[in-house]
Amino acid sequence: MALIGVTLDQEPGGNGADGGAYSSFPWYALRRNYFTAIASAGGLPVGLGHEEGLSEALMNRLDGLVVTGGAFDLDPALFGEAPHPTTVLKPERTRAELALLRAALARRLPVLGICGGMQLLAVASGGSLIQHLPDEVRGGIAHEQPNPRDEAGHDITILPGSLLARITGRTRMAVNSSHHQAVRTPGTLTVSANAADGVIEAVEGNGETFCLGVQWHPEFGIDPADNEILTAFIAACTTARNA
Repeated sequence: MALIGVTLDQEPGGNGADGGAYSSFPWYALRRNYFTAIASAGGLPVGLGHEEGLSEALMNRLDGLVVTGGAFDLDPALFGEAPHPTTVLKPERTRAELALLRAALARRLPVLGICGGMQLLAVASGGSLIQHLPDEVRGGIAHEQPNPRDEAGHDITILPGSLLARITGRTRMAVNSSHHQAVRTPGTLTVSANAADGVIEAVEGNGETFCLGVQWHPEFGIDPADNEILTAFIAACTTARNA
């Protein structure tokens, strides 16, 4: 089975007075369905901590990388902008994920960026972000959907001829939506899907290696195409393992 690195979120810890803190000390966490979805697609998922100096050694052992999402923003200094008033940073996580991503890309290992992971993939490829969608996309889709995250929020249009189109065999699919930022420019990547309001919903690499970023969360399996994305990713990782 292909060994898939899955990046973890982090929290600083607290005294638990609100009943929600796991520990009074710093801790890692991630939704369970990231792991179950990867396992169901045939992969062997393993969580990756934020030891930036271990990124090269980790990627020497792994067959693919999933960069996950989270309730925080990338440092806009990475694409030459000042922070928006809504910006929430997790610098240690971003540094570690960026190091892991660069190590994976240098080794031509398959990469799947999910939500914030897609945004990091675009920025690492020389792109930039819209820091707060309500400021720039007036009257658009509610990208922070009001309904539960395990339901569809809106449809997307998939560009013909893209990797995403080849994987899914579709021109449209339903996705969930939980983000206030979005890719503005994809850098060296190619846009492969958009929402009806023009917001970029997927980006992909231009080489032979599987490199895909999606703005939604396919681990929820809301659309049948979500499972096809994960299956194609694991297949690419298995091929990389056996190469």
